[in-house]
Amino acid sequence: MTPNLRGACWMMASMAGFAIEDAFLKTAAGSVPLGQILLTEGLAGMAVFALLALRRGEAPLPRTVLTRTMAIRSAFEITGRLFYALAIALTPLSSTSAILQATPLIVVPAAAVLFGERVGAFRWALTGIGFLAVLAIIRPGGEAFTPLSLLAVVGMLGFAGRDLATRAAPLGLSNAQLGTAGFGVLAMAGVVLSFWTGFKPIATPGLILGAIVFGVAGYGALTTAMRTGEVAAVTPFRYSRLVFALILSVLAFGEHPDAMTLAGSAVIVACGIALLTRRG
Repeated sequence: MTPNLRGACWMMASMAGFAIEDAFLKTAAGSVPLGQILLTEGLAGMAVFALLALRRGEAPLPRTVLTRTMAIRSAFEITGRLFYALAIALTPLSSTSAILQATPLIVVPAAAVLFGERVGAFRWALTGIGFLAVLAIIRPGGEAFTPLSLLAVVGMLGFAGRDLATRAAPLGLSNAQLGTAGFGVLAMAGVVLSFWTGFKPIATPGLILGAIVFGVAGYGALTTAMRTGEVAAVTPFRYSRLVFALILSVLAFGEHPDAMTLAGSAVIVACGIALLTRRG
């Protein structure tokens, strides 16, 4: 098996893990306050990656985590985690996952503005088409539109900002240290949300445990994928998350994505893959 194929397999395993994590989170949110779920998952994931860092002889949270760039990254990640989790809990899994896939369509043009990266007319056109596809999914002004439809959009923008800030993050931070910080931010998002949702006894610990296991496994597989094969060959397989999410939305939650949602999802995926694999 070639490195690129191994990397693609790890990436698809990662995306499957994240999709299953979302399903567990959505189900658990029916009986446990969402803030409590995020706090529990964040602390557990933070502990796992802190142990991995210690095993490698690294400080789980070195001083470089306290830099201005990392503070900005954390603020964006809190926004992304918080609003995406709300979208998962309160809106259809299929449309929420589709909107999340538009993240690269925001990151690429923003990198051109912030970092001076070269982005040609073709990529700008793809960004515009992808934006129209997002509008087709949420359909502002339509009968089915509610303000909750914007939760996934805000979450997606938060993750785009996190990815951009990660690019400017100190190079000395390992994946284990970034994982510790990332899950720590998830716990912080849980604390923020808990001011509104409160706490209650956990009646479904298995669901939260499932979210933790698949979330941590997905993150670990993602790290392995990005270290295996060429980035340009592996990254497009991120879009397999949407396929897994659509399957779970139908089988686990009885959702029936309409033609517009499916068409918009296909356009976002096509634009994203073209954006990641072509130049100019």
